[in-house]
Amino acid sequence: MSSVASAAGLIHLGMDTSKNTIVVATLLPGEQDPVTDRIANEEAAVRRLVGRFADRSALRCWYEAGPGGYELYRLLASMGVACQVVAPSLIPKGSSDKVKTDRRDSRRLARLGRAGELTPVRVPGPAEEAVRDLVRARAAVLEDRKRAQQRLTAVLMRHGRIWRGATYWTRAHREWIAAQRFGEPALATAISYYRATLAVREAELAAVEAELAPWAAREPLAGPVARLGCYRGIAELTALTLAAEVVDWHRFPAARAFMSWTGLVPAEYSSGDRTRRGHITKAGSEPVRVALTEAAWSYRHAPAIGARLRRRQAGAGPATLARSWTAQRRLHARYTHLLHAGKAAPEAATAVARELAGFAWAEMTAA
Repeated sequence: MSSVASAAGLIHLGMDTSKNTIVVATLLPGEQDPVTDRIANEEAAVRRLVGRFADRSALRCWYEAGPGGYELYRLLASMGVACQVVAPSLIPKGSSDKVKTDRRDSRRLARLGRAGELTPVRVPGPAEEAVRDLVRARAAVLEDRKRAQQRLTAVLMRHGRIWRGATYWTRAHREWIAAQRFGEPALATAISYYRATLAVREAELAAVEAELAPWAAREPLAGPVARLGCYRGIAELTALTLAAEVVDWHRFPAARAFMSWTGLVPAEYSSGDRTRRGHITKAGSEPVRVALTEAAWSYRHAPAIGARLRRRQAGAGPATLARSWTAQRRLHARYTHLLHAGKAAPEAATAVARELAGFAWAEMTAA
């Protein structure tokens, strides 16, 4: 691609990124057919690309959010180039379009970017992204611990050792596991390895939570964590998860939009006079959805302000406290109503989590 002189109007660059290369489609003002080029996915190559244009302020760059993260965005921003990272699931595509290539994707981004048809995602700052990565590390360890628990439970059940208590992984349950004895030495060794694996996962979880806890009181997330922590069921780590994953609550114009983003709204298949709704979409942020669902179980209890919640609410404004109390009353009543209507407890908790998402959005967007 030869040097391009500044022309009247904006120049749109659609970028299809991969681990090693970037396919760039350049759409000049007044042109309908972008010119494509392939460059290395390296800082030097990106700088050479930008250097081909005499006026960087005329450039508008677009690329899809993906495993490459936001380093390309930050590099372009440091050079004074306007760039937006696009939500892949919201890129308009024809139902008959079954061909996907890097070249076609980059050209589509350039055209749709100029037409204003792309939906950008909010790019977190480096500090915000770092805390979010630590939050996700905790989520990964939680998943590993759950898997270790399932494996230990499964091997015990295969050999007729079934826990009859009401709740798993209580002190009584753990003492019951420790008291199990097996005649076969190989089986006893296998059980000991399963228990050791679980112990390691629990130690890892304690360590990552100890590292994560101080960030709840540090900027840039200390303010949101304090406000979210005024709500029942949203303790420090849950509040930190929500704050780190959402970051900018104002990008959602209404509570319904935020609920939809969490994936807690039911799927709908409607046409004409027929309306049919299915299970929740789960088409959003899984960490946020899980955090809200876990917090929702707290609302099965009657409204009350316990000692821990009172400590979290210390210093909060009267408007926040009023919204928190309204949430307690409304969500408990909602949970109870759904149970009396014949809904299973998990379904009721999911519905409460959806409404709790609305309260969280209202709190974080209030003046």
